[in-house]
Amino acid sequence: MKLLFISQYFYPEEFRGNDIAFDWAKRGHEVTVITAIPNYPLGRFYPGYGMFKRRKEIVNGVSVVRIPVIPRGKGKGLMLLLNYFSFAFLASSYVLILLVKQSYDLVFVQQLSPVTMALPGVLIKKVKRIPMVMWVLDLWPESLVSAGKVNNRFVVGFFDRIVKFIYNNSDRILISSKGFKNSICSKGNFEQKIEYLPNWAEETFSQSEFNMTMPEMPEMPEGFIVMFAGNIGEAQDFENVMNAALMLREHSCIKFVILGEGRKKKWIEDFCKKNSIEDKVFLLGRFPIALMPAFFKKANLMLVSLKDENVFNFTLPAKVQAYMASGKPIVGMMNGDGYDTIKLSNCGVCVNSSDYNGLANEILKLSRKNICELNQLGINGYNYAKQHFDKNTLLDDLYSRHIINLVNCKNEGVK
Repeated sequence: MKLLFISQYFYPEEFRGNDIAFDWAKRGHEVTVITAIPNYPLGRFYPGYGMFKRRKEIVNGVSVVRIPVIPRGKGKGLMLLLNYFSFAFLASSYVLILLVKQSYDLVFVQQLSPVTMALPGVLIKKVKRIPMVMWVLDLWPESLVSAGKVNNRFVVGFFDRIVKFIYNNSDRILISSKGFKNSICSKGNFEQKIEYLPNWAEETFSQSEFNMTMPEMPEMPEGFIVMFAGNIGEAQDFENVMNAALMLREHSCIKFVILGEGRKKKWIEDFCKKNSIEDKVFLLGRFPIALMPAFFKKANLMLVSLKDENVFNFTLPAKVQAYMASGKPIVGMMNGDGYDTIKLSNCGVCVNSSDYNGLANEILKLSRKNICELNQLGINGYNYAKQHFDKNTLLDDLYSRHIINLVNCKNEGVK
């Protein structure tokens, strides 16, 4: 088969869609990826890439075409808007001008933010009359309102119409969180198109690398380490995470280690300085996913948090699967799918969003458990992830139930 994969983000940026495209190539199919010049999350082009450098390359058997975009900069305001729309416009132009003579059996869209990255997929679907699969990883326009703080009804209404247009033109809508279903169905009669395809953990978390050591590991604090790994943004509710850290200031053995980058990092630094808890909260920066097992090995407890807003209450953060696959106990502060998954798997404890008092109390309780009790919580999470979030099982299911099925239906229709 000739398969077209569209997403604004692709390798060397670290997203689950990379696994999908590489898996299809391993199965012997001709895979083309339309993506942007990599610049997420730091907001500048990766070394070796540019407007006139490595615009086309072969990666693990996949043909990658990189569309020129305006880098996202600090990830907010005008620069982010220009980044979003430069990809949507230029990728759509590329599809119409240069791909119109190509033949494809199916187009697959990995839809993160912004939702407009799906528009080139709709265009090629309509022009070539091929099926389109949409994998929804961010709800729009809900994400625009909750994370982007956009409340102008005309802007929200505009994106709501775009979302409905994209869903109408999708033959299959895959959702990464079960909670997405109600939101999508509220926009139209899409229930028959919807299927569940959750995120999976990168293999590095569940393989032997988890026992590796890192040659130049940053100095880690002594004590009971509560570790957060991922984007340090508005959605993660660091105001209340820091309130919990402040409540635990007298318990000197409990330390918070934060890995990652994001717009709230400076706010955390200022908060810690203002409240004199620099010796309790350690921001170590961003590291490649391949090195995360070395950090996780040092942690006693993994932290996940989301704000109390509808779009986040529908979401199961991908870091939950990574934490589980690592065999580490989890403490959460969130609602919805994330809360339910932690409770159901018995891999740790979870309190409701914004409940920093409850979060502090649960961390304190967990810090007093013996190592065997904590290890058992981690084992519970690992077993649950193997049963429900196994990468190979999910990729096989995607390929056989959705890709092959839709292509066969299309070919039978042509006959």
